[in-house]
Amino acid sequence: MRTTLRPRKAGVTFTALTTLAALALAGCGDGGTEEPEAKPTGALPLKGQKIEVAAVWTGPEQENFTKVLKEFERRTGATVTFVPAQDPIVNFLGTKIAGGSPPDVAMLPQVGAIQQAAAQKWLKPVGPEAKAQLAANYSRGWQELGAVDGTQYGVYFKAANKSLVWYNTAVFENAGAAEPKTWKEFLTTAETISASGVTPVSVGGADGWTLTDWFENVYLSQAGPEKYDRLAKHEITWKDPSVAAALTTLAELFGKPSLLAGGTSGALQTEYPASVTQTFTGGAEPKGAMVFEGDFAAVNIAQTEAKIGTDAKVFPFRRSGTPGPCPW
Repeated sequence: MRTTLRPRKAGVTFTALTTLAALALAGCGDGGTEEPEAKPTGALPLKGQKIEVAAVWTGPEQENFTKVLKEFERRTGATVTFVPAQDPIVNFLGTKIAGGSPPDVAMLPQVGAIQQAAAQKWLKPVGPEAKAQLAANYSRGWQELGAVDGTQYGVYFKAANKSLVWYNTAVFENAGAAEPKTWKEFLTTAETISASGVTPVSVGGADGWTLTDWFENVYLSQAGPEKYDRLAKHEITWKDPSVAAALTTLAELFGKPSLLAGGTSGALQTEYPASVTQTFTGGAEPKGAMVFEGDFAAVNIAQTEAKIGTDAKVFPFRRSGTPGPCPW
C-alpha cells in the first residue's frame, strides 16, 4: 500500500500517492520485455519537491524499487530519498513520528497496519483525484482493503501469493523425494531429505513477518477463513484453542532443530533474503533444501546461479487439518 505522511498540528497524517503506486506496479515486475522509455511532457509537476519514501525492502527488492524512484524523479522533477524501515513498519513509523521526522510516503504491507495507523489518528483520507482513479480502476473489494470504517486512506498496488514452498530440485532428486501433497507428507519429505545429508528447511526467522506467514498459512488451513477473520478482528483471543492447535502443528517442524538450517538459533538469526539464497547455493549440499515464502522469492533466487523451473521449483503450502482447500 502507498501512503503519505505529513506533519500537522495534531500529529502526522498519511495520504495516498497514486502516481508512485502506478510506477511501482510497472517497475517491480519480473524484468521481462522492456517498454519504450516514456518522455516527460509539459512542466514537471513536482519540480523542487523533496519526498522521503519508507519501506522494509532490502537487497535486490530495494535495488529494483530504487530504479522505480529514479524514474519517478525523471518524470516529475521531484527528489526522492529511500528510507529503509524495520519490520513491523508501524512501530518504525511510530518512532519516526515521535522524533518529529516522519517520511513522506510509507509502504504498509498489511491491512492491519493501516488499521493500526488509523487508530493512532495518523491518517489523512485520500484526495478526490485518488478516489476517482480508485473508482475507475479498482474493484470494490480492493478499495475496501485501503479503507477503515468507510474512509479511504490508501491504495494497494500489488499482491503476492505467500503460500508457496520453493525447493532445490537437485537435492530432491538425490534424496529420492517428491513434492508433498499434505502437511504430513511435507514433514515426511523433510525427514527423507535430512537422512540424505542435507538440512531440509531454510527459515528467515530474523525477519518476524516470515514467521507470521508460517502461522497464518497453518491457521487458515486448519481453522478456516471465518475464524481467521475473527482472530484478525480480535473477536476471539490468542488463547483460543484454534490458535494452540496451529502452534502445535508448527511445532511438528520448528520443534525439531535438525530439520532447520542452522538449527533453531540459526533460523532466528537468518534474514529472509539469505534464507532463500542459501537454499540455491552450495552445489549439492546447500544449507537448506526448501524455503517457504511468496512468489517474490524469485527475485532472490535470481541472485544465485539457479534457474527457476529447472534448478528451483515450487509447490503450494500444504494444508494441515480439514476445513478446506490450501489457503490462497
